Amino acid sequence: MKLLIVNTLPKDCPEALEAVNELMKAVSDVRVINAYEMNISPCIGCNACWLVTPGICSVKDGYEDILKGCIECENVIFLSGTALNFVDHRMKNVIDRLLPLATMYIHIVDGQCRHVPRYNRKYRFGLLYLGEADRDYLNEWLARVALNFGGESMSAVPIAHTREVLPCIL
Repeated sequence: MKLLIVNTLPKDCPEALEAVNELMKAVSDVRVINAYEMNISPCIGCNACWLVTPGICSVKDGYEDILKGCIECENVIFLSGTALNFVDHRMKNVIDRLLPLATMYIHIVDGQCRHVPRYNRKYRFGLLYLGEADRDYLNEWLARVALNFGGESMSAVPIAHTREVLPCIL
């Protein structure tokens, strides 16, 4: 699959609908997961995804579909609301729960400690956000998230500027 869209905004949100439609017109192979109604729990820090059931989160709340989608797709675009100039709690929970994509083992990459990725692939993450946020900070944060999973960022942009991420996907 070419693109996974993880939407943490209400699925009837006009801005989210417009962004999803624009992405679906540009990319032929797309899967959309509307995570707003999923009630995704925060990571509880139990480390079971590393030690007990490697690659599988112990919290059972429907998140498995998002994790499997991230593994299957070349590109992942997250749609998020904002709070306090950052992504909202729903998106933060989604990102924190990506931990099973990494192993507990650490290696040095470019002079910095990084988790060894569980799968031999390069993740590509993008963020479309609705609301007020510090775009530079979100870009830096997303780049660090992607780097921590052995991937790269397609950038964080306001949802009204969805077209800015298209060149990274096509």
